[in-house]
This record gives sequence, structure tokens and C-alpha cells, in this order.
Amino acid sequence: MRNAREITETTKRKTENVMSEALKRNYRVCEQEIGRGRFGVVFKCCSPESGEQFAVKSINKLLIADDSIDRQCLYNEAKIMHLISPNPHIVRIFDVYEDDNYLDIVLELCNSSDLFRRLSTQRTFSESDAIAVMVPLMEAIAHCHRLGVAHRDIKPDNILFNDGNELKLADFGSAECFREGELMSGVVGTPYYVAPEVLSGRDYNEKVDIWSAGVILYIMLAGIPPFYGDSTVEIFEAVLRANLRFPMRIFRSVSPAAKDLLRGMLCKDVSRRFSAEQVLRHPWITSNDERRAVAVLA
Repeated sequence: MRNAREITETTKRKTENVMSEALKRNYRVCEQEIGRGRFGVVFKCCSPESGEQFAVKSINKLLIADDSIDRQCLYNEAKIMHLISPNPHIVRIFDVYEDDNYLDIVLELCNSSDLFRRLSTQRTFSESDAIAVMVPLMEAIAHCHRLGVAHRDIKPDNILFNDGNELKLADFGSAECFREGELMSGVVGTPYYVAPEVLSGRDYNEKVDIWSAGVILYIMLAGIPPFYGDSTVEIFEAVLRANLRFPMRIFRSVSPAAKDLLRGMLCKDVSRRFSAEQVLRHPWITSNDERRAVAVLA
């Protein structure tokens, strides 16, 4: 078994070549990597002065030097996070450092798993547990939309929880700013969660986030995605058909209000699809909030 000194040296070797010098002057990497993506690595770090812990997303700029779209997305992420921060349900950004090789973003540390892992261990959620996820998630999405930001990659992996079990929406690498009435373009998102208008190549608006959140709600209540396939192509074909079903054997115990909300969120007709504010005002959300308040007072 390695001793503490060996672990420290291993961590130092791993991190000394993957971060900007300016960041390393102000923060100390506390542990080995806690996440990894296409272009970067996420480490836990801390402030030597206060001892407060953070996450730092270190992006290797050399890996995106020849791809203007990926480069723009990564630079937009920090700008957009500054625009929408602070919000209690969105991962907070603290610092950004950059040199010739690395772009480093210091973020709020969310140590308590993510929704993807929770769905992996808890096949289905009760309606009250699903509401406990949907309310802060939709409040985060509504906040973004009010400020003219579409996330465009809402999925369980990007829904984190901190040590206090508070939900935090993360990863704004695919996000885009929009003006009211203005449409966006570009195929972004993740199979199962991407909206049909994105896949069809049409221009779209911020309601793509509502569709993705609706897929998450369906999965929490049913334990399976609403539009399924054995391959990416089959998944996309099912999403494009958008034939929403509620199998009796699965939805027997799910309330009519929950199914009504799902119909509004997973509506192929974008003009009829709910906005984030409409989701938050839906009786399934508000009536359960009232019941919880009564229970607390009792």
C-alpha cells in the first residue's frame, strides 16, 4: 500500500503539466482527478489561505486548436456561467485562468454524486422524490431562460448534488445565448434527451431544455426512457416520431397530473410545449408543494 508521500508525488506529477501556472499559484490540488471529459480533466483543489475546497476544470487548448466550434463552446462556457451566476441551483464559477496551453475554470465543488448515478442505483423515483429534483432543476432552467441562455445539454450527468444534497445544474459547454424570439441552430445534445426539432435540423428555441427535462422526469417515474432504441440511429428515429406512451404496467401508480405534465413537456409541437415557468406552475408541482408545506406545519 502506498504511503502519503507517494500519493502526493503521484498527484503532483499528474497535475503539474495540466494546469496554468497562474492557477497553481493561487490554488493547491488536493486530490487526484475526480472527472474527465473530451478536452479536460477535473480535479479537486483548495485555497491555501482559507482551506475552502473547489473543483477545477482544466482544458487542454491544444486539443481544440483546429476545431473552431469546440473552441468557441469552451470559451462561451466561462462567459455564460459568469452571466447566470450566482444561482442556488447552478454550479457557481469562481475564477478563470488561461495561458498558451490551458484554460482553467474554478467551480463550486459538488461532491455528492449526480442524477445519473442515482438513477443507476434507484430504478424509479416516487413522485415526491421526482418533484424534489424537478423543482430546483426547473428553477435553474427558468433562471437561464429569463437571462437569455439555453443550456442545450440537460441530462442526468449534468445534474449534480453538493454535500448538502442541493441540486446544481452543471456543464454549460453547449449553452448558447439568445434574444427573445430568436432561434438557434446546430445539432447539440445527447441521445435520449435531445429534442426532435434539433435532430430534424430545424432552427429551435430554448424549449429544447424543457423537452430534455421532460425525458428526465419520465425516466425517474418509469425507470426507462420514453423514446428507446438499441442503437443511436434507432434512438434518434424514436425521438423524431415522438410517440409518447404510458404503458399501464409501468404507469399504473403514476398520477394523472404527472402524466399531464409529461405531455406538456414532451410535446413535439414546440408552440404547445410548456415553458419553464409553465412547468413550475403546473398543478403536479404546486399541489405537491402545498402538501409538503402542510406536512411541515403539522
